[in-house]
Amino acid sequence: MLERDPELAAAAHAVDELVAGAAAGGPVRGGILVYRGEAGIGKTTLLREIRRTAGDRCTVLTARGGETLTSVPFHVTRQLLQPALDRFDEEDVRLLFGDHFDLLAPALGLAPPPPPSAAPADPQGVRDGLAKLLGRLADRLRDRPPVLLVDDAHWADAESLAWLDAFTRIRRDRRLPALVVLAHRPLAEGPHRTGVPAVLAALADRAVVTLGLHALTLGATAALARETLGDHADEPFCRELWTVTSGNPYETVELLAKARDRMLEPVAGSASLLRGLGAEARGGGLVARLEELGVGPTRLAWTIAVLGADSTPRLLASLTGTSEPEVAEHTELLRQARIVTTRADREARSGPAAKPVRDAATTTGPGTGSDPAATIPEGSAHLEFAHPLIASAIYGSMSPAVRTAMHGQAAWALTAAGHGPAAVSRHLLEVHPEEDQEVVRQLRAAAVEHLAVGAPDAARRCLERALTEPPGPDAYATVLYELGCASLLTAPAATVRHLSSALDLPGLGDDLRIDATYRLAQALAHNNQLREAARVLAAEAVRTPPGTDRRRLQAANFMYEGFQAVEEDGPGRSRRLADLTANFTGADNSERALLTVRGFDAMMRGEPADEVVRLCDLALVDGIPARGLGWTDATWGFEIPALTGIAYAFSDRPDRAGILFTEAVRAFEISGWSGAHLAFAHTLLGLVHRRRGNLPKAQHYLEEGLRLADRVGNGLPVHWDTACLLVDTLVARGRTAEARSVADRYSFGPPWPGAIVLPDGPSVLGRLLLAEGRVEEAVATLEAAAEALVGRGRHHVVWAPWPLDLARALAPTDPDRAAGIAAGARAHAERIGTPTALGEALRCAALLADPPESRRLLTEAVAHLAASPSRYEEARARLDLARVTGSRAALAEATALATACGASLLTADAVTARASSHPPE
Repeated sequence: MLERDPELAAAAHAVDELVAGAAAGGPVRGGILVYRGEAGIGKTTLLREIRRTAGDRCTVLTARGGETLTSVPFHVTRQLLQPALDRFDEEDVRLLFGDHFDLLAPALGLAPPPPPSAAPADPQGVRDGLAKLLGRLADRLRDRPPVLLVDDAHWADAESLAWLDAFTRIRRDRRLPALVVLAHRPLAEGPHRTGVPAVLAALADRAVVTLGLHALTLGATAALARETLGDHADEPFCRELWTVTSGNPYETVELLAKARDRMLEPVAGSASLLRGLGAEARGGGLVARLEELGVGPTRLAWTIAVLGADSTPRLLASLTGTSEPEVAEHTELLRQARIVTTRADREARSGPAAKPVRDAATTTGPGTGSDPAATIPEGSAHLEFAHPLIASAIYGSMSPAVRTAMHGQAAWALTAAGHGPAAVSRHLLEVHPEEDQEVVRQLRAAAVEHLAVGAPDAARRCLERALTEPPGPDAYATVLYELGCASLLTAPAATVRHLSSALDLPGLGDDLRIDATYRLAQALAHNNQLREAARVLAAEAVRTPPGTDRRRLQAANFMYEGFQAVEEDGPGRSRRLADLTANFTGADNSERALLTVRGFDAMMRGEPADEVVRLCDLALVDGIPARGLGWTDATWGFEIPALTGIAYAFSDRPDRAGILFTEAVRAFEISGWSGAHLAFAHTLLGLVHRRRGNLPKAQHYLEEGLRLADRVGNGLPVHWDTACLLVDTLVARGRTAEARSVADRYSFGPPWPGAIVLPDGPSVLGRLLLAEGRVEEAVATLEAAAEALVGRGRHHVVWAPWPLDLARALAPTDPDRAAGIAAGARAHAERIGTPTALGEALRCAALLADPPESRRLLTEAVAHLAASPSRYEEARARLDLARVTGSRAALAEATALATACGASLLTADAVTARASSHPPE
């Protein structure tokens, strides 16, 4: 290769590092290499040379993006991983997939997609699962570590790039168990990239090195000319060659080949002919040259442009209306014109080619090869264009009518050949709408397959195209419903639009109408429109006859009304909910769901904990969610079991909550739900450990919850809940500066979201401000919390501990008001009846009492808290009592308990100052 020494040296060094790390037995030192350059600048040739030099020491996996294949999800992923997995037997493949074969195999075309009734796969879970699969594969191939070469990455499908992005983020030190080499055209400049350009930019940011490929110099061009045409090529000829091609390697090689074919003398007298010859190699000149070959070769080239990776001889014959011998004859003409290459050409150039990439419809199972560490060549079709520039020129030269018609023919030919709807859909996306209900059916089926492999964007494209066909009157609303469901979590605003339209049209059956309303409310809630979500549910519930469906809508209505941060008539809603559920026994899932919402509301209101626990017990079956109400159930959502566990946690039953939340993590991981759902499950486990007083463990789960949530987006409800709990946990540990850092990083504070925060956000912020010594700000924040909660009848002093902290803040300056607040908190705690609530309220009351009464109250608080699961709160109460009594033994015991909880309680609370006149022990 000419003038590519720096690029090749960078690749050689990266391969050396990868192999050396694998041989040393330590961490494999892979990474990302990025090569950028204009079309024809030599990216493909460079990757071919890297493949050749790395092939004797590494397992080389190759793939190429395609201009007409960007809508095919996981197309690049399949090219990379299918040939690799084909080298293992079925048992080994299953081991590589771990517990997620059923989730991941359809995305790779190794198994048919799940049945339409199955829940859609979580895109984040599929990405993460495939990233782990590649990690395990790299571990198995440690003797010959994998090198992934992706050409034309600017045309890679979004799902494959998201997978590579996930894989390359698994190590913070950027040392990956594989080397990933990307080649693509320059990205558009600007700070607001989205989609594929944004992912490529992010990959480049983490690359070991990013290199731009430059055009050939005049000297290199001259050397190439003399190598091709003879040493007698003179300077004027070489200079004109360089001027015509601008030093573009592809155009230079093509022009020299034409000059050789025309037996052009490489001298000054021939230089003027180069410009005309060069025009034949690109654009209109290339098309004219193709047409000169005749109708048969031209139509064959068009068909290859449409079929792309599916260009097998049999399909080509079918679509061109010729026999396979004629296809072979026309192929030879295209080969001689350097327009297409065959598999034999590619094998001669770079080694044996792999089998074509499969789609799930033609899959029989994993391969049974014997040598997993052999060099794995590029998965490709039987025929390919010699260069992407040729493919683009020929595809673009077809008239829109011809191109559309050929896509339609390709769709039916692929269907007849046994390909599944998802494989066919990329062609159906290109055909003109003609009210063809078979097209609608195929696109709907394709959307189901795309959702099943974790590709909701591809599903949305299919359903949007189906709507333009359009569907018949009896199906139009149903397609809108399916489109809304496809974008439920990834695009809530679009979901609201589609589902609202579906509900406004005739054609939805009763079951779909109920489900559409429920999902519309979910989308509104995700879009921070809780009030509208509750309104939609209430309106539909009025129109629905009494029974299970109405109760489903009522449960969601009460839930979203209760989730609102501001509510017009909270006590009235609570009364209506209590009246509705008064005689429920948990006979079916609709009753269980309403009992769950009632139990959560009772907890928030500070009703007796025994009643809260009774309601939660009725909502479960043998202590676990009933079938159909589980964590991954699509009918009711994860909120129902989550509310049950939260109510248990704040009713001094963290053991029961822990069982539920541990199952949540397991269920989400098994189902591949590794986004916001798994993040929230970790948050809930953090809540359990916070309530038990295991502060380091709580911090661990909460930080993991934030890490998982950060991968999904910003400002999500799970961010608010997790940041709130983490701030509370860090303040409890005495790490105020860290708590402030978390609060600032996640904008924890006003303006508050439209939904309540777990636990009460303003109460926790007030506690942080007190820990920082910002008493006036803390008082204002806690008073605002009181105003918001008291009017709604919410008096749980552990969920929202504003009265305890407000009394402490006011004690030095306004003891009478502080005493009144503490007395109110004690009354509410006595109604709740849990040892934690009673102990915390008594500890607060001791602050305002004289020394003898303070000692009595603290002694009683310690007794209650010792009977509670709240070890941290017990440690605080014991510490207060030790300081009041002056007992060194009690102080040592309290300090040891605090240390066991992971808390640092080195400074005395000012709240015990009034009770400090005591004789030392």
